[in-house]
Amino acid sequence: LRERWTRGSRERGGTATFAAPPRPALPEDGEEVSALQALPIDVQLNIMSFLSPQDLCHLGSTSCYWRAAVQDPLLWRYFLLRDLPFWTSVDWKSLPDVEIFNKAFSEVSDSVLYDYMAVYKKSCPQSRRSLKSSRPRYGAVTSFLQSLVTQAEPRFAMFGPGLEELDDSLVQKMMTCPEILLVAGLPQRQIHGIGSGVSFQFNNNQKFNILTLYSTTSVERRRARAEQAVAVNKMFYQENSIVGNQQAVHYSVIAQVKKVCEVVDGFIYVANAEAHKKHDRQEELARILAMIDPALGPPNRPLLVLSCISHIGVKRIPCVYMAHQLQLNLLRQPWMVQDTVAATLAGLLNGIEWLLEEANCKNAQ
Repeated sequence: LRERWTRGSRERGGTATFAAPPRPALPEDGEEVSALQALPIDVQLNIMSFLSPQDLCHLGSTSCYWRAAVQDPLLWRYFLLRDLPFWTSVDWKSLPDVEIFNKAFSEVSDSVLYDYMAVYKKSCPQSRRSLKSSRPRYGAVTSFLQSLVTQAEPRFAMFGPGLEELDDSLVQKMMTCPEILLVAGLPQRQIHGIGSGVSFQFNNNQKFNILTLYSTTSVERRRARAEQAVAVNKMFYQENSIVGNQQAVHYSVIAQVKKVCEVVDGFIYVANAEAHKKHDRQEELARILAMIDPALGPPNRPLLVLSCISHIGVKRIPCVYMAHQLQLNLLRQPWMVQDTVAATLAGLLNGIEWLLEEANCKNAQ
C-alpha cells in the first residue's frame, strides 16, 4: 500500500500505465501532527478498515490529509465486498456491476483505479434513503395534490415460486396481519381457479389491489407438495425458436393471464431466496419476461422482486446476488429487489412503498 501511494509521485511523464491516487500530503513544518497521522500508512489503513463507512466519511471531513486517505480504493473495495451481502435491497439504479465480484484488484493492468467509494455510496441502502429524504419540497406538494384527486386503486399482479415453495405462506400472512397490512377488500376477481384479487391499505392511506397468480390450482399444489413433486406451471406455455445454430426457449402467458397483464400497473415477483434449495434462475427470467412483455402493456411498469425466505434463521441468498442471478440488469423498466420474510412480513412494506411510488410516478406521467 505504501508503494502504491508513493508510486504516483515517482512516475511523472514516464511510460507507466498505472495512475495511483496521490499520497496524502503531510502538514507543513510547524503544524501539529496527530498520533494517528504519524503512524505508517499501512497501519493507518488497517485501523480505518475497522471504522464504519459513515465514520470514515466523517474522518475525511477533518482535514485535507484524511480526505485523501479515506478515499483509498482498496479500502472501499473491502467495505463493498464485506457489507454487500447484508444489504436488504437494491434497485435498477444502484446495482453494482458484476465485474466488481469477478475482477481482482490489480495495480499493474489498470490504467485508472476503480472508484469503489462511489460504487459503495451509490449502492448502499442508507445512502439511497438519505437521497430520497432530501427530495425537493415541490415533490411533497405534488404528492399531496395528487392525493386530493380520486384515483382508481393501482393493481399489481403477484406471481413466482416463492408463493408456493416456502414452508410459510406469504399470502396467508398478508391476509391475517392487519397490524402490518390491512385488508381493505375481499377477493372480487377469479381467473379460472388460479388467481383472485385482494385490496389492501398501505399505512392507513392509499389502497391498492394485488392479484395473486398461482402456477396451478390449490388441489394440484397440495398434491405436488405431498408427493414432493414439481407441479406443471399452467400460467405459461413454452415456445421454441432457432437463434443462430442453437435452439432458444421462451415462454408466453395463457390467454387468461394475458388479460391480467394488460390491465395491471406493475408486477410483484416472489422469488425463493433460500440458499439450500435448487433454483433455475434462467427459467425464472424467461417467465418474468413473458409477464412484462411490452406487447401486453406499457413498457415502464415497475417490477418488485420479493427475495423471500420462510422464516428468520433460514440462510438466504443476498439481494444483490439475486438481482444478478435473475439478470435484472437486462430489464428496461424500473425494478427493485427487497429481502422479505414470509413468517413476519419483514421488508414487505418497504417494497410496497417503492412499488406504489413508482406506479404513481408512471400514472402522473
